[in-house]
Amino acid sequence: MRQPGYLDKREERSMADKPEDLPLDRVQVKKAVEALQAFLKTKSTPDSLLLDESQHLSLLFTLWKIPKQAQTIRIPLPHGIRTEADEVCLFTRDEPNMTPDQTQRFYKKLLTERGVKNITEVIPYKTLRTEYKPFEAKRRLLGNFDMFLSDDRIRRLLSSHIGKHFYERKKEPLSLNLQSKKLALDIQRTIQGTTISISKKGCCCMARVAHSGMAADEIAENIDSAVSTIVTKLRMKGPLIKIIHLKSQSSVALPIYTSNLSNLTLIEETQKEARAAMDAKKNASKQKSAKKEQKSTEKNSGAEGEEEIPQLVPIVTPRKKAKLEKPTKKGLVKVPKPTGGKKGDCLRFRQQVPMCFIILKLI
Repeated sequence: MRQPGYLDKREERSMADKPEDLPLDRVQVKKAVEALQAFLKTKSTPDSLLLDESQHLSLLFTLWKIPKQAQTIRIPLPHGIRTEADEVCLFTRDEPNMTPDQTQRFYKKLLTERGVKNITEVIPYKTLRTEYKPFEAKRRLLGNFDMFLSDDRIRRLLSSHIGKHFYERKKEPLSLNLQSKKLALDIQRTIQGTTISISKKGCCCMARVAHSGMAADEIAENIDSAVSTIVTKLRMKGPLIKIIHLKSQSSVALPIYTSNLSNLTLIEETQKEARAAMDAKKNASKQKSAKKEQKSTEKNSGAEGEEEIPQLVPIVTPRKKAKLEKPTKKGLVKVPKPTGGKKGDCLRFRQQVPMCFIILKLI
C-alpha cells in the first residue's frame, strides 16, 4: 500500500527537474507596455520627436538561484528590434593567397549574391590586427557600429584584439557560419533577434526585446517568445524565474510576472534534501575512517602481544693489544724518533753529529 501523498512528492521532484512553463498573462503584459509607452511620451522632448529617437525596451529576469555556469542564449524574435539605419559590421577570416582588400571585395560580392543588405562594413582579420591595434582606433570602431558579427572560424581569435570595452557595452561579436546555404536567413535572424548573457555571479539578467517605436501588440509578442525561449534553453533545474520586469532606459521596472510562493517551499525542501545527502556522505566517510583506524590498532596490538621481549645483553668493547717492538740484529733497541718536532730540527741534528766527531779527533 502506498502512503497518501507519495505520488504528489514524486510529481514535485519530476517537476523540479523539468523546465517550468510560465503562464504569462497577455492582458497584463499589454497593459504594462501601454503604460510604459505613455510614460515615455510624457518624457519625450520636441528634439527627440523630430529625430525619431526611440528607447530600448528590455526584460529584467530575476532567477530563484544563482546559475552554476555562465551562458549566452540567442533569442529569435517575430518582430525585428533594429531599424534599417543601424550600422552592422562583419569580421571575416583572411582568405589564402589574397590581400586584405581582395578579401574584403570577395566577401562583399558573396553577400550581394546571397541577397544580404544589412551589412554595412566588412573588415578582414588582418586589417583588424594592423589598423585597429591602437586603443583610440578600437574605441572609434566601437562607436561607429551598433552591432558586430564575425565568421565562426575566427571567433575565438577576436577577444584578444577587440578589447574589453566591446564586452562592457554588450557589443561582443556574434558568430555566423558564412558557408551556410541559408546565409541571408541566418544573418536576418541574428540581426533582428537578441541575446541574453547569464552570469554565474548573480541572479539577475537583462535582454533587449523591443523599442518604444513599435506597436503594443508587437512588443507583447516579442516578450512572449523571448520568455519561452529563455525558459527552454536555460541550463538549470527546478523553478527557474522568480520575477520578470519590463523597463526602458529611463523608466522604472514594471512587473509582468511573479512566481508562485509554493516554489519557495519546494526550493527549501530540495536544499534540505541536498544538505541531508551531504551530511550522510560525510558521516559514511567518517565511519569508514574510524573502522580503518580500529582495524589498524587491533593489528598492532595483536602483533605486540605475540612478540617476545628480547633480553638485554651488555656489550663488551674489545681492548686494543699493545704493539710489541721487534729487536734489531745487534740486540739494540732503536731510539724512537722525536715526536712533535719539525723537519728542520731533524736536519740540524744530523748536521751537528759529524762535527762532534771531527772535534774529538783533533783533540
